[in-house]
Amino acid sequence: MSKLNCWEFKKCGREPGGAKVTEFGVCPAPITLKANGLNSGKNGGRACWAIAGTFCGGKVQGSFAEKLGNCMQCEFYKLTQKEEGQSLSSSREILSRIQ
Repeated sequence: MSKLNCWEFKKCGREPGGAKVTEFGVCPAPITLKANGLNSGKNGGRACWAIAGTFCGGKVQGSFAEKLGNCMQCEFYKLTQKEEGQSLSSSREILSRIQ
């Protein structure tokens, strides 16, 4: 079974070609190429909690520091954490790779 990326799990429609791109724009997670492969994801699809400007809960989220609390409660974050176990890329590692 393949691991889902955030836009597949959340069904937000903000991936390139997604149903809600016209309304809300493309989310930065699926186009953050520097995060490709982290946590077995495509681009930033399994590192979204460390990517500024993602869209959750009906609104654009801010910087990593501003959104971290919300992300730690997110079902997708918890799933990724469970699936990756000890191999989960730390937020520090993700941030250093994407900046």
